[in-house]
Amino acid sequence: MKKALKVVMNVLAWIVLIFALLVTILVFSSGRNNGVANLLGYIPLTVESNSMLPTFSEGDMIICKEIDDVYTLQEGDVITFWTFIEGYRVKNTHRIVRVEETDSIRSFITRGDNNSIDDEIPVNTDDIIGKWTNVRIIGAGKVMNFLRTKTGFFICILIPMAIFFLFELYKFIVVLIDVKRGDAPVLDEEEIKRRAIEEYLAKQNAAAAEQTPPAENTAEQPANDAAPSETSEETANTL
Repeated sequence: MKKALKVVMNVLAWIVLIFALLVTILVFSSGRNNGVANLLGYIPLTVESNSMLPTFSEGDMIICKEIDDVYTLQEGDVITFWTFIEGYRVKNTHRIVRVEETDSIRSFITRGDNNSIDDEIPVNTDDIIGKWTNVRIIGAGKVMNFLRTKTGFFICILIPMAIFFLFELYKFIVVLIDVKRGDAPVLDEEEIKRRAIEEYLAKQNAAAAEQTPPAENTAEQPANDAAPSETSEETANTL
């Protein structure tokens, strides 16, 4: 039981560490890439509006992938791109409803699934961030936004990582103390049980041997019984 608990604790600790490292990479990479996190070509994004209902909604997380060749994009694909809304340059994720080419310049007309009006500004190839991979995690976008804050990063990343390293340091110190002691070899639980059973059986056998009485010598008894009868015969003859 103790061994299984240790294994579970180790697995959980490593899961927390890996998760913390991934989130750290995403947070810092988004700062370097102008607000777009990237992990091996995959881009997690938080949905900021309901313009794509019912495909996904505000607060969801979607995973997009970098586009190697924009000429592979076609009508019906959902893409994330840079655009201007009310004078601010923002990320937007809409569906391609038409592909246009003018003088070998390719652009895309997009629209949200929640309305029937095309976006005013066509999407140029240089503004495309990635194509949606059809992966949607409901509500996870809110969690990612919280992790990007200082409070969220401290609570969900720094504290778990500190606990993990303290736990590993504790294990290292325990092993170091056992090595320095060197009193007895480390035995696992099964070996301890086996030795305890052997000692118990040995004590039981010893106790049984002490309680058993010594066997009587029945072979000598007839000789002893015969001696008086011979003496009686000799006495009779003398008489």
